[in-house]
Amino acid sequence: MNWPTGLGGKGNDGIAAFVQRLPGAIGYVEYAYAKQNNLAYTKLISADGKPVSPTEESFSNAAKGADWSKTFAQDLTNQKGDDVWPITSTTFILVHKTQKKPEQGAEVLKFFDWAYKNGAKQANDLDYASLPDNVVEQIRTAWKTSIKDNSGNALY
Repeated sequence: MNWPTGLGGKGNDGIAAFVQRLPGAIGYVEYAYAKQNNLAYTKLISADGKPVSPTEESFSNAAKGADWSKTFAQDLTNQKGDDVWPITSTTFILVHKTQKKPEQGAEVLKFFDWAYKNGAKQANDLDYASLPDNVVEQIRTAWKTSIKDNSGNALY
């Protein structure tokens, strides 16, 4: 069989358009886009060898199994555990450890603290998974010990 390869599209819309035009095509778009646009999706085999469906819970389960104590730059691909989606990733922010504008840096941390406290329901309503509570607490601890002004004072 002669399969077309190497085709791509820009963003979720572009990929979805290619997949819908080519019979038998397989593509990858983010879960929220697939769900909101009623696209078909499949189960995958987890690192434990079990079929798993893409859900907010299976994405969060990938984050639960990672060792966040060493770094927040986690590769959540193929995490072991029950009901873990094998191709999960996180979105992250970068914050300078030493803030040249401490008032602004403190406000940034306040905003993300607010988002962690209040954003889980909104994220889930948009078909995104939220980080597990224990991971959020580790992030807050890192802010307390790592994000400082030029004098070494903690901003959080």
